[in-house]
Amino acid sequence: MAQQFEDTFHRKFYYLRLSVTDVCNFKCTYCLPNGYQPHGQAPSSFLSVPEIRRLVAAFASCGTNKVRITGGEPSLRKDFLPIIESIASTPGIEKVAMTTNGYRLEKQVAQWKAAGLTHINVSVDSLDARMFQQITGENKFAQVMSGIDRAFDVGYEQVKVNVVLMKGLNLREFPAFLRWIKDRPIQLRLIELMQTGEMDQLFNQHHVSGAVIRTQLLNEGWLPKVRAANDGPAQVFAHPDYRGEIGLIMPYEKDFCTSCNRLRVSAKGKLHLCLFGEQGVDLRDLLHRDEQRDELITRIAGGLKNKAVSHFLQQGNTGATPHLASIGG
Repeated sequence: MAQQFEDTFHRKFYYLRLSVTDVCNFKCTYCLPNGYQPHGQAPSSFLSVPEIRRLVAAFASCGTNKVRITGGEPSLRKDFLPIIESIASTPGIEKVAMTTNGYRLEKQVAQWKAAGLTHINVSVDSLDARMFQQITGENKFAQVMSGIDRAFDVGYEQVKVNVVLMKGLNLREFPAFLRWIKDRPIQLRLIELMQTGEMDQLFNQHHVSGAVIRTQLLNEGWLPKVRAANDGPAQVFAHPDYRGEIGLIMPYEKDFCTSCNRLRVSAKGKLHLCLFGEQGVDLRDLLHRDEQRDELITRIAGGLKNKAVSHFLQQGNTGATPHLASIGG
Protein backbone atom coordinates (compact mmCIF):
# COMPACT_ATOMS: atom_id res chain seq x y z
CA MET A 1 0.00 0.00 0.00
CA ALA A 2 1.20 3.51 -0.78
CA GLN A 3 1.45 5.96 2.10
CA GLN A 4 -1.81 6.79 3.88
CA PHE A 5 -3.42 10.06 2.78
CA GLU A 6 -2.83 12.54 5.62
CA ASP A 7 -3.05 16.33 5.90
CA THR A 8 -0.80 18.79 7.72
CA PHE A 9 -2.95 18.46 10.86
CA HIS A 10 -2.29 14.68 10.98
CA ARG A 11 -5.85 13.78 9.99
CA LYS A 12 -5.98 10.49 8.05
CA PHE A 13 -8.54 9.88 5.32
CA TYR A 14 -10.30 6.53 5.27
CA TYR A 15 -13.50 7.69 3.62
CA LEU A 16 -14.22 8.96 0.10
CA ARG A 17 -17.51 10.62 -0.78
CA LEU A 18 -17.80 10.22 -4.55
CA SER A 19 -20.48 12.12 -6.46
CA VAL A 20 -21.46 10.37 -9.68
CA THR A 21 -23.98 12.99 -10.84
CA ASP A 22 -25.27 16.36 -9.71
CA VAL A 23 -28.63 15.69 -11.37
CA CYS A 24 -31.55 15.24 -8.96
CA ASN A 25 -35.25 14.71 -9.56
CA PHE A 26 -36.34 16.19 -6.21
CA LYS A 27 -36.58 19.90 -5.35
CA CYS A 28 -35.69 19.98 -1.66
CA THR A 29 -36.06 23.42 -0.12
CA TYR A 30 -32.60 23.32 1.51
CA CYS A 31 -30.73 22.13 -1.59
CA LEU A 32 -32.38 22.59 -5.02
CA PRO A 33 -35.61 24.52 -4.38
CA ASN A 34 -35.93 25.41 -8.06
CA GLY A 35 -35.02 21.93 -9.25
CA TYR A 36 -31.91 20.80 -11.07
CA GLN A 37 -30.48 23.37 -13.49
CA PRO A 38 -28.30 21.60 -16.09
CA HIS A 39 -26.21 24.63 -17.18
CA GLY A 40 -25.81 23.09 -20.62
CA GLN A 41 -23.83 20.03 -19.51
CA ALA A 42 -24.60 16.52 -20.76
CA PRO A 43 -24.78 13.51 -18.42
CA SER A 44 -21.90 12.04 -20.46
CA SER A 45 -19.66 14.71 -18.92
CA PHE A 46 -19.79 12.94 -15.55
CA LEU A 47 -17.06 10.48 -14.55
CA SER A 48 -17.24 7.20 -16.50
CA VAL A 49 -17.05 3.75 -14.88
CA PRO A 50 -13.36 3.26 -15.93
CA GLU A 51 -12.50 6.71 -14.52
CA ILE A 52 -14.30 5.86 -11.27
CA ARG A 53 -12.45 2.52 -11.08
CA ARG A 54 -9.06 4.22 -11.43
CA LEU A 55 -9.93 6.94 -8.94
CA VAL A 56 -11.16 4.53 -6.26
CA ALA A 57 -8.17 2.22 -6.77
CA ALA A 58 -5.82 5.14 -6.11
CA PHE A 59 -7.65 6.10 -2.93
CA ALA A 60 -7.78 2.47 -1.77
CA SER A 61 -4.03 2.10 -2.27
CA CYS A 62 -3.57 5.01 0.15
CA GLY A 63 -5.70 3.70 3.00
CA THR A 64 -9.27 4.59 2.00
CA ASN A 65 -11.57 1.66 2.85
CA LYS A 66 -15.02 3.24 2.57
CA VAL A 67 -16.68 4.87 -0.43
CA ARG A 68 -20.03 6.61 -0.31
CA ILE A 69 -21.71 7.12 -3.69
CA THR A 70 -23.57 10.41 -3.71
CA GLY A 71 -25.19 12.88 -6.08
CA GLY A 72 -27.56 14.54 -6.92
CA GLU A 73 -29.45 11.28 -7.01
CA PRO A 74 -26.92 8.57 -7.89
CA SER A 75 -29.49 6.02 -9.04
CA LEU A 76 -30.35 8.30 -11.97
CA ARG A 77 -27.17 7.03 -13.62
CA LYS A 78 -28.09 4.34 -16.17
CA ASP A 79 -24.80 2.61 -15.36
CA PHE A 80 -25.33 2.72 -11.59
CA LEU A 81 -24.99 -1.07 -11.16
CA PRO A 82 -21.60 -1.19 -12.93
CA ILE A 83 -20.49 1.75 -10.75
CA ILE A 84 -21.34 -0.20 -7.57
CA GLU A 85 -19.69 -3.35 -8.93
CA SER A 86 -16.53 -1.48 -9.90
CA ILE A 87 -16.14 0.13 -6.47
CA ALA A 88 -17.07 -3.01 -4.51
CA SER A 89 -14.52 -5.13 -6.41
CA THR A 90 -11.63 -2.73 -5.64
CA PRO A 91 -9.08 -4.36 -3.30
CA GLY A 92 -9.07 -2.60 0.06
CA ILE A 93 -12.62 -1.22 -0.13
CA GLU A 94 -14.65 -2.70 2.73
CA LYS A 95 -17.76 -0.49 2.75
CA VAL A 96 -19.70 0.72 -0.28
CA ALA A 97 -22.51 3.06 0.78
CA MET A 98 -24.90 5.33 -1.04
CA THR A 99 -27.08 8.29 -0.17
CA THR A 100 -30.38 8.33 -2.05
CA ASN A 101 -33.72 10.13 -2.08
CA GLY A 102 -35.22 6.64 -2.16
CA TYR A 103 -37.50 6.94 -5.15
CA ARG A 104 -35.94 3.88 -6.90
CA LEU A 105 -35.23 1.97 -3.70
CA GLU A 106 -38.23 -0.37 -3.76
CA LYS A 107 -37.64 -1.58 -7.33
CA GLN A 108 -33.85 -1.70 -7.41
CA VAL A 109 -32.41 -2.24 -3.90
CA ALA A 110 -32.08 -6.02 -4.37
CA GLN A 111 -29.93 -5.42 -7.46
CA TRP A 112 -27.82 -2.86 -5.63
CA LYS A 113 -27.17 -5.30 -2.79
CA ALA A 114 -26.23 -8.07 -5.21
CA ALA A 115 -23.81 -5.67 -6.93
CA GLY A 116 -21.99 -5.05 -3.64
CA LEU A 117 -23.70 -2.11 -1.94
CA THR A 118 -23.19 -2.65 1.80
CA HIS A 119 -24.86 0.41 3.39
CA ILE A 120 -27.76 2.73 2.50
CA ASN A 121 -28.73 6.23 3.64
CA VAL A 122 -32.19 7.43 2.62
CA SER A 123 -33.35 11.03 2.94
CA VAL A 124 -36.77 11.22 4.65
CA ASP A 125 -37.39 14.73 5.93
CA SER A 126 -40.91 14.10 7.19
CA LEU A 127 -43.17 11.23 8.26
CA ASP A 128 -46.18 13.22 7.09
CA ALA A 129 -46.90 12.83 3.38
CA ARG A 130 -47.96 16.45 2.94
CA MET A 131 -44.93 17.88 4.74
CA PHE A 132 -42.70 15.46 2.81
CA GLN A 133 -44.06 16.89 -0.42
CA GLN A 134 -43.70 20.46 0.84
CA ILE A 135 -40.01 19.93 1.66
CA THR A 136 -39.02 17.74 -1.33
CA GLY A 137 -41.36 19.07 -4.01
CA GLU A 138 -42.40 15.49 -4.80
CA ASN A 139 -45.39 13.35 -3.81
CA LYS A 140 -43.25 10.24 -3.26
CA PHE A 141 -43.58 9.58 0.49
CA ALA A 142 -45.32 6.17 0.24
CA GLN A 143 -42.88 5.05 -2.44
CA VAL A 144 -39.82 5.98 -0.35
CA MET A 145 -41.20 4.32 2.79
CA SER A 146 -41.94 1.13 0.85
CA GLY A 147 -38.37 1.25 -0.39
CA ILE A 148 -37.03 1.28 3.18
CA ASP A 149 -39.17 -1.75 4.01
CA ARG A 150 -37.85 -3.47 0.90
CA ALA A 151 -34.25 -2.78 1.95
CA PHE A 152 -34.86 -4.73 5.15
CA ASP A 153 -36.59 -7.49 3.17
CA VAL A 154 -33.54 -8.05 0.96
CA GLY A 155 -31.19 -8.34 3.93
CA TYR A 156 -29.93 -4.94 5.08
CA GLU A 157 -29.62 -5.11 8.86
CA GLN A 158 -29.73 -1.35 9.31
CA VAL A 159 -30.85 1.59 7.17
CA LYS A 160 -29.71 5.12 7.93
CA VAL A 161 -32.33 7.81 7.43
CA ASN A 162 -31.23 11.41 6.92
CA VAL A 163 -33.44 14.18 8.25
CA VAL A 164 -32.57 17.86 7.90
CA LEU A 165 -34.32 19.31 10.95
CA MET A 166 -35.99 22.64 10.31
CA LYS A 167 -37.77 24.88 12.76
CA GLY A 168 -41.32 25.66 11.64
CA LEU A 169 -41.40 22.66 9.27
CA ASN A 170 -40.46 19.18 10.53
CA LEU A 171 -39.02 19.92 13.99
CA ARG A 172 -42.43 19.26 15.55
CA GLU A 173 -42.20 15.69 14.21
CA PHE A 174 -39.25 14.75 16.40
CA PRO A 175 -41.45 12.69 18.81
CA ALA A 176 -42.98 10.87 15.81
CA PHE A 177 -39.51 10.04 14.47
CA LEU A 178 -38.57 8.62 17.89
CA ARG A 179 -41.67 6.41 17.88
CA TRP A 180 -40.83 5.27 14.34
CA ILE A 181 -37.38 3.95 15.29
CA LYS A 182 -38.52 2.37 18.58
CA ASP A 183 -38.87 -1.08 17.00
CA ARG A 184 -36.98 -0.58 13.74
CA PRO A 185 -33.19 -0.93 13.18
CA ILE A 186 -32.95 2.56 11.69
CA GLN A 187 -30.22 5.03 12.51
CA LEU A 188 -32.01 8.37 12.39
CA ARG A 189 -29.45 10.96 11.34
CA LEU A 190 -30.53 14.45 12.34
CA ILE A 191 -28.60 16.97 10.25
CA GLU A 192 -28.31 20.63 11.10
CA LEU A 193 -29.40 22.90 8.29
CA MET A 194 -26.24 24.30 6.70
CA GLN A 195 -25.86 27.73 5.19
CA THR A 196 -24.71 27.70 1.57
CA GLY A 197 -24.32 30.61 -0.81
CA GLU A 198 -27.88 30.49 -2.14
CA MET A 199 -30.03 30.17 0.99
CA ASP A 200 -29.32 32.76 3.66
CA GLN A 201 -33.00 33.50 4.28
CA LEU A 202 -33.98 29.83 4.62
CA PHE A 203 -31.11 29.24 7.05
CA ASN A 204 -32.01 32.20 9.24
CA GLN A 205 -35.65 31.18 9.32
CA HIS A 206 -35.35 27.43 9.94
CA HIS A 207 -31.96 26.55 11.50
CA VAL A 208 -32.08 24.39 14.65
CA SER A 209 -28.99 23.68 16.76
CA GLY A 210 -28.21 19.99 17.16
CA ALA A 211 -26.86 20.76 20.64
CA VAL A 212 -30.45 21.34 21.83
CA ILE A 213 -31.45 17.88 20.56
CA ARG A 214 -28.37 16.28 22.15
CA THR A 215 -29.24 17.73 25.56
CA GLN A 216 -32.76 16.34 25.23
CA LEU A 217 -31.47 12.89 24.26
CA LEU A 218 -29.00 12.72 27.16
CA ASN A 219 -31.75 13.76 29.58
CA GLU A 220 -33.93 10.92 28.24
CA GLY A 221 -31.31 8.20 28.74
CA TRP A 222 -29.65 8.04 25.32
CA LEU A 223 -25.95 7.09 25.52
CA PRO A 224 -23.15 8.02 23.08
CA LYS A 225 -21.51 5.25 21.03
CA VAL A 226 -17.82 4.96 20.15
CA ARG A 227 -16.95 6.19 16.65
CA ALA A 228 -15.10 3.90 14.20
CA ALA A 229 -12.18 5.21 12.12
CA ASN A 230 -14.16 5.24 8.86
CA ASP A 231 -17.48 6.43 10.30
CA GLY A 232 -19.04 9.65 9.11
CA PRO A 233 -19.28 12.79 11.23
CA ALA A 234 -22.38 11.84 13.23
CA GLN A 235 -22.36 11.62 17.02
CA VAL A 236 -24.35 8.40 17.47
CA PHE A 237 -26.56 7.64 20.47
CA ALA A 238 -28.26 4.40 21.53
CA HIS A 239 -30.99 3.69 24.08
CA PRO A 240 -31.71 0.34 25.80
CA ASP A 241 -35.44 0.65 24.97
CA TYR A 242 -34.94 1.35 21.24
CA ARG A 243 -33.87 -0.85 18.33
CA GLY A 244 -33.01 2.28 16.39
CA GLU A 245 -30.21 4.76 16.97
CA ILE A 246 -29.84 8.52 16.56
CA GLY A 247 -26.94 10.25 14.86
CA LEU A 248 -26.46 13.99 15.22
CA ILE A 249 -24.52 15.88 12.55
CA MET A 250 -23.62 19.27 13.97
CA PRO A 251 -21.24 21.14 11.65
CA TYR A 252 -21.42 24.31 13.76
CA GLU A 253 -19.80 22.67 16.79
CA LYS A 254 -16.38 24.11 17.57
CA ASP A 255 -14.42 20.86 17.14
CA PHE A 256 -16.47 19.35 14.30
CA CYS A 257 -13.50 19.33 11.90
CA THR A 258 -10.89 17.83 14.23
CA SER A 259 -12.07 14.29 13.43
CA CYS A 260 -12.45 14.85 9.67
CA ASN A 261 -11.62 11.59 7.87
CA ARG A 262 -13.26 12.12 4.47
CA LEU A 263 -12.49 13.65 1.13
CA ARG A 264 -14.87 14.44 -1.71
CA VAL A 265 -14.63 14.05 -5.46
CA SER A 266 -17.24 15.71 -7.64
CA ALA A 267 -19.05 14.09 -10.56
CA LYS A 268 -16.67 15.99 -12.88
CA GLY A 269 -13.55 14.64 -11.17
CA LYS A 270 -12.55 17.49 -8.88
CA LEU A 271 -11.09 16.76 -5.46
CA HIS A 272 -12.79 18.86 -2.78
CA LEU A 273 -10.99 19.02 0.55
CA CYS A 274 -14.14 20.21 2.32
CA LEU A 275 -17.86 20.43 1.61
CA PHE A 276 -17.44 24.18 2.02
CA GLY A 277 -14.01 24.47 0.43
CA GLU A 278 -13.01 26.54 -2.58
CA GLN A 279 -12.78 25.56 -6.27
CA GLY A 280 -11.27 22.07 -5.97
CA VAL A 281 -8.30 20.23 -7.48
CA ASP A 282 -8.89 18.77 -10.95
CA LEU A 283 -8.02 15.05 -11.14
CA ARG A 284 -9.71 14.05 -14.35
CA ASP A 285 -6.72 14.38 -16.66
CA LEU A 286 -5.05 11.66 -14.57
CA LEU A 287 -7.93 9.17 -14.84
CA HIS A 288 -7.40 8.13 -18.48
CA ARG A 289 -4.89 5.28 -17.94
CA ASP A 290 -3.97 2.89 -15.12
CA GLU A 291 -0.34 3.94 -15.55
CA GLN A 292 -1.17 7.42 -14.22
CA ARG A 293 -1.90 6.17 -10.68
CA ASP A 294 1.34 7.36 -9.06
CA GLU A 295 0.90 10.82 -10.55
CA LEU A 296 -2.74 10.86 -9.40
CA ILE A 297 -1.73 9.92 -5.85
CA THR A 298 0.93 12.63 -5.84
CA ARG A 299 -1.60 15.27 -6.91
CA ILE A 300 -4.12 14.23 -4.24
CA ALA A 301 -1.41 14.21 -1.55
CA GLY A 302 -0.26 17.63 -2.73
CA GLY A 303 -3.80 18.97 -2.50
CA LEU A 304 -4.05 17.74 1.08
CA LYS A 305 -1.26 20.13 2.06
CA ASN A 306 -3.78 22.92 1.47
CA LYS A 307 -6.63 21.43 3.55
CA ALA A 308 -7.62 23.97 6.18
CA VAL A 309 -7.99 23.14 9.86
CA SER A 310 -11.72 23.98 9.74
CA HIS A 311 -14.57 24.96 7.44
CA PHE A 312 -15.08 28.09 9.59
CA LEU A 313 -18.87 27.81 9.28
CA GLN A 314 -19.25 28.97 12.86
CA GLN A 315 -17.64 32.26 11.78
CA GLY A 316 -20.20 32.78 9.02
CA ASN A 317 -18.07 31.48 6.14
CA THR A 318 -20.15 29.58 3.55
CA GLY A 319 -17.31 28.94 1.10
CA ALA A 320 -17.81 28.62 -2.65
CA THR A 321 -20.41 25.84 -2.54
CA PRO A 322 -23.59 27.15 -4.22
CA HIS A 323 -25.77 24.23 -3.04
CA LEU A 324 -25.23 20.79 -1.50
CA ALA A 325 -25.97 18.83 -4.70
CA SER A 326 -23.04 20.42 -6.49
CA ILE A 327 -20.40 18.21 -4.81
CA GLY A 328 -22.48 15.49 -3.22
CA GLY A 329 -23.46 16.87 0.18
